[in-house]
Amino acid sequence: MARPFPDRNQPGARISDYEYELPPELIATHPTPKREESRLLVYDRATDRVEHRHFYDLPDYLQPDDLLVLNDSKVRPAALTTSDGRLEVLLLEETSPQHWVALVKPGARARPGMRIFFTDRAREGGKQIEAEVLKTLPGGERVLRFFAPLNIEAIGEMPLPPYIRKRRGVLGETEHTSEDFERYQTVYAQQVGSVAAPTAGLHFTPELLARFPHAFVTLHVGLGTFRPVKTEFLSDHEMHEEAYSIPEGFEAAYEAAGRVIAVGTTSARVLEAAPHLRHYRGRTRIFIHPPYEFKRVDALLTNFHLPHSTLLMLVSALVGREKLLELYREAVGLKYRFFSYGDAMLIL
Repeated sequence: MARPFPDRNQPGARISDYEYELPPELIATHPTPKREESRLLVYDRATDRVEHRHFYDLPDYLQPDDLLVLNDSKVRPAALTTSDGRLEVLLLEETSPQHWVALVKPGARARPGMRIFFTDRAREGGKQIEAEVLKTLPGGERVLRFFAPLNIEAIGEMPLPPYIRKRRGVLGETEHTSEDFERYQTVYAQQVGSVAAPTAGLHFTPELLARFPHAFVTLHVGLGTFRPVKTEFLSDHEMHEEAYSIPEGFEAAYEAAGRVIAVGTTSARVLEAAPHLRHYRGRTRIFIHPPYEFKRVDALLTNFHLPHSTLLMLVSALVGREKLLELYREAVGLKYRFFSYGDAMLIL
């Protein structure tokens, strides 16, 4: 069950409690050549045992009645750059036809009334797509109105996290590659709506997934997932709302399962946030952090997450903050690859 935020004087209450040292060369800038060849750190809470394997070894740790719960949200190529190269735009959500909530960088240049233009790569001669900045929201997001129906695939790139793009730049590489359209997407993605990949699922191939009982939920990844905590105390952090849904038939699969293994923090948040597991659509601001007692998640398959991120705090709630940081130090020492394109961790 959920419990209040920890007292501000207790360990785990401050953002500084969720820091660790990471050499920049361990930030994965590209995926492994084959999805299932990523490394897998396995931690068994019952025995306090750690093993170092590969993702293709996952069958060794699952039982016949385990149920994998995966997020089938699909990433849209929502990262845009204006034709003049002056603004970067991340389209978060379409609120009504041709009206989008977006992050714009640098925000100071995106004033209400400003017209901005994007190049349509699908049209000969690079036809310009026009939009207007309508207003600024309290959180700094902009509302944009496009003057024609938007074909995002023709003007956008996959919304890679800034740390990947920055690291590629340091290495003298291009920020985006054609590979990203395939590999920054799970093989089972169906429901379009995310602006970041549910990265724990990136390691699965269709063949590997077919070996396990599994079911899907949907959470469209947005600011609630990827915006880091910036307040000194966790209790002052405001989660952004994200849309989620549970399909018909999911409850029966859940009830028939032995252990329920959430594939990724987004799947875990759906399981913990939903008022019931019947067919349902809703929105959630759930922020899972210590001390939190999981009510539906028995185990978690996840990637290695950024310091100060709500994802790191969710995993801390399951395994314990000090233990998780210990495991991260071990992973750093063994040169695991970190973050979205990096390696995985299985917590049993």
